Amino acid sequence: MISKDTPAQVVFEDQYTIGFLDRSPVFFGHTLVVPKQHTKLLWELGDGDLANLIHRVKIVSQALQASLGCDGVFVANNNNVSQSVPHLHFHVIPRSFGDGLKGFFWPRRRYGPNEAENYASRICRGIEEITRGYQG
Repeated sequence: MISKDTPAQVVFEDQYTIGFLDRSPVFFGHTLVVPKQHTKLLWELGDGDLANLIHRVKIVSQALQASLGCDGVFVANNNNVSQSVPHLHFHVIPRSFGDGLKGFFWPRRRYGPNEAENYASRICRGIEEITRGYQG
């Protein structure tokens, strides 16, 4: 199970999934989408649970683009190699044309005072708008 012992800026949560801002984002708004039930690797998750998780990744992806004004998103998942936390998670990273991100060397940033809260609030509003009346 996911622990809430470490403070995080949560942008999405339901009974199966939680989405929160990465503490060292590639770009501000970089969100991790994680199943609450402990699963280390992508292929250990059942097909139905994986479909539900990817649906949440889709919602967060749409919300980032709508609420942050980015041109698109990059979605990534590591299994074993470069998996700094042994729990399945998807990175949803806002991207803009000309943002300078090239290849797989990604410099990380740090949020300043109140910046994480500001980004989390904007993404939460975007998720609310996207999921309002959703029949999926």
